[in-house]
Amino acid sequence: MATTATDDVEDGPAKPEPIRISINPRFYQLPGAALLVGTAIGLARGSRRAGLRFLAENAHRPPKTLQGWYFYRKTKNYKVMLGGLQEAGKTASQLGLITGGWVGAEEALRRIGWDDVSEVGAGLFTAGIFSAVCECGDDI
Repeated sequence: MATTATDDVEDGPAKPEPIRISINPRFYQLPGAALLVGTAIGLARGSRRAGLRFLAENAHRPPKTLQGWYFYRKTKNYKVMLGGLQEAGKTASQLGLITGGWVGAEEALRRIGWDDVSEVGAGLFTAGIFSAVCECGDDI
């Protein structure tokens, strides 16, 4: 007896459909780009500031020996790297969160039906949050 392709299929439970999540690329592209830009800006500003701070703190006691200069430069380089990385993390997180807030506010306005003013409303929302954070200063 010959078998066909339909005879080989068993009548078992149907396989469930795979879960597919579609995320608008804007939700991860804009904050991701802001993180990269914030990292670059923070590295530049933080390392420059840390280098100047180290020079100011140690201007009254320059090294006298070759070994002293070696450790002076080595310590300065470590301080510059640490300061740059700390400022990079701070600036990148700030820019990433601000951009994420803007994208979220814009999408929220689009979902409630305000497509015409979604970008302006998101800008106003972000400016309000930004000004509230800046008004508090470094207390946060």
